[in-house]
Amino acid sequence: MNVPGWLLRHRVIIEPYAGDSAYGPTYGPPVEVAAMVAEKIRSLRSSGDTTVSSTAQIIAAPDINCPPESRITLPGGRITRALIVSRHTAPGLPVPQSTEVICE
Repeated sequence: MNVPGWLLRHRVIIEPYAGDSAYGPTYGPPVEVAAMVAEKIRSLRSSGDTTVSSTAQIIAAPDINCPPESRITLPGGRITRALIVSRHTAPGLPVPQSTEVICE
């Protein structure tokens, strides 16, 4: 069971990170995705034991293509990038599956 579509009231544009080139990061073609967006500042501890600030959190369908470092345009037009991408699944349980994206 996926997160219900009626909860995904916002639209974001995701440009999936494709790697670095001699000219900087490269991205795949932009895709518009239904999502639930919370623009809230919070501090997180990264895997390198450093503190990073998140300014937006996105909940979307479990099958979106959004690797870390992807470029994301939020509903208000602000462009940010994905810091942490977490896929939430619970096979066999009656809870919705989703992808959570923490943005800088």
